Amino acid sequence: MAADLAALKDWVIAADGEQFSRLPEGVVSVNISHSNITARMIELKFDLSQTIGDVKGKIYTHCGTNPGMQKLSLRSGGQTMCQLDDDSKMLGFYGVQSGMEIHVTDDDPFSLTRGGALEDLSRVPKYRMSEEDYDRREGTLRSWVKEQKAKDSTWVEPWIEKEREAKRAAGKAPSDGPSPGKDSVEGIAVEQRCEVQPGGRRGVVEYVGEVEGLQAGYWVGVRFDEPVGRGDGTVRGKRLFECQKGFGGFVRGKNVTSGDFPERPFDELDDDEDEDEI
Repeated sequence: MAADLAALKDWVIAADGEQFSRLPEGVVSVNISHSNITARMIELKFDLSQTIGDVKGKIYTHCGTNPGMQKLSLRSGGQTMCQLDDDSKMLGFYGVQSGMEIHVTDDDPFSLTRGGALEDLSRVPKYRMSEEDYDRREGTLRSWVKEQKAKDSTWVEPWIEKEREAKRAAGKAPSDGPSPGKDSVEGIAVEQRCEVQPGGRRGVVEYVGEVEGLQAGYWVGVRFDEPVGRGDGTVRGKRLFECQKGFGGFVRGKNVTSGDFPERPFDELDDDEDEDEI
């Protein structure tokens, strides 16, 4: 084995014109090309005493073309020298030398290589998992995202947040105008009763100000009377006010009206979603 590796190394690093000098006498190394295969095949070694029929048999094991469907041409320097068309004659009869090329023309109309079938990966059937099967798998990116959002409803995928930060840094925040400032929450204070749109949801103001981890601008944290919110008063694991899961939410000031809004029956509420609420 070691001797074989040493011989291979010597052949690889040999200078041009010397790579065939260590071949046994009567053995030639030729390149094989194929009419249906664009990539050049590996070099094959033949004994000059082998018949053309033997050569076709060896080529068959490498490209799959039936020997009876092969037409062989001997080439040198890109020029066709002759046709290797007599299966009974030996390779040496045709003056084959190392470095020459034997081109295989595949005449089989049903050949596996026809039309690039062995090279065109788009024609290879691929396994495709259904959305339902992927949803049931554990340890996937999708299952991890679901776990994070179950722990914190305000959690945002890192790649999405990174994109948002890049847009904000470039002055292209995904919004229709500047971030809501302090004036957007004017008249809204902690412990006030309030009503939140959409849906006319009522509750108590628990937080007013900017929130690290959310989009820039002022937010109003609300503890709803009923579980019509999207969180529990935490953002990115940081608690800003106390409430049960589903009873909290952070909304823009334009959607909040503070005043005398007593609790009302839960079935009167409408929980339509709004893009200015988290």
